[in-house]
Amino acid sequence: MTVGKGSIVRRWLSRIPLDPYILALLATLVVATVLPARGRFADGASVATTLAIGLLFFLYGARISPGEAWAGARHWRLHALVLSSTFVLFPLLGLAARVLQPAVLTPELYQGLLFLCVVPSTVQSSIAFTSMAGGNVPAAIFSASFSNVAGVLLTPVLAGVVLAGTGAVSFSAGSVLEIVAQLLLPFAAGQALRPWLGGWMGRHKRVLTLVDRGSILLVVYTAFSAGVVSGVWQRTSPGRLLALLGVLAALLLVVLLATAGAARLLGFTRPDRITAIFCGSKKSMATGLPMAAVLFSPQTVGLVLLPLMLFHQLQLLVCAELARRWAAGGPAIREDAR
Repeated sequence: MTVGKGSIVRRWLSRIPLDPYILALLATLVVATVLPARGRFADGASVATTLAIGLLFFLYGARISPGEAWAGARHWRLHALVLSSTFVLFPLLGLAARVLQPAVLTPELYQGLLFLCVVPSTVQSSIAFTSMAGGNVPAAIFSASFSNVAGVLLTPVLAGVVLAGTGAVSFSAGSVLEIVAQLLLPFAAGQALRPWLGGWMGRHKRVLTLVDRGSILLVVYTAFSAGVVSGVWQRTSPGRLLALLGVLAALLLVVLLATAGAARLLGFTRPDRITAIFCGSKKSMATGLPMAAVLFSPQTVGLVLLPLMLFHQLQLLVCAELARRWAAGGPAIREDAR
């Protein structure tokens, strides 16, 4: 019996975990390219984006439960490895990629790569893949949650450090106050009000997910509209974007191998190794996109967002396949010879 090429392609495509939200983001980019916000509409969209970012970080603060995550806190070596990968290894690799500029990456794309490297880990997908592959779920909850809490403080600081020579991010009294007002205060307010809001948020997860994602789509539309109006896309060719994909794939591979090797050297059990690999190799688009809108100028933020968006889909593709294989009994990492 002969299987047609069409059915083979359909079967292959069905295995790709293409997040519908990624399709919504791509559609938003198309709308921003064809109908960018201009004039008074752009001013209104900017104000709405500022409010949306504050709402997002308020919801992040109210959603993260330190009490629920604390069950996995005793694995301090695992959490240290995840934090080191997220906030040390990634930034060092980003700085090492400076040699690729400008021959491979444009200045804006390299700035986006550096910003990607200081963003915290994901929460939902890290926990989901860890659970699917048979990893240590309580430890994954703690590591991913703590990474996001720490990222609210560390990401702006690290962005200022690694991007110091690019001129993309500069900290003044005004910019620090803006970060505090848009990120830290809403997050702290959400944490403080969690005892009263936790139950209500648990009953309305679907609505809150729509609010989260709709807010991020607004951030992306506003950012890319500003890029279109300023002509930033005219400085980026399809060849540069393909090169960026190759760089991101190499970055993900290096981090996966590094976290796997470090977990093996530290003598972690298989469940802990799986947790370290998944939590230490991911970057959060949900947290990173609103942060970028605060840290970067409207003229440059469009292209700065691109590496994070592409890396997000790439990590989903690779980690979903790894989780599927490990759930079927494949080795998470090379086992010791004994």
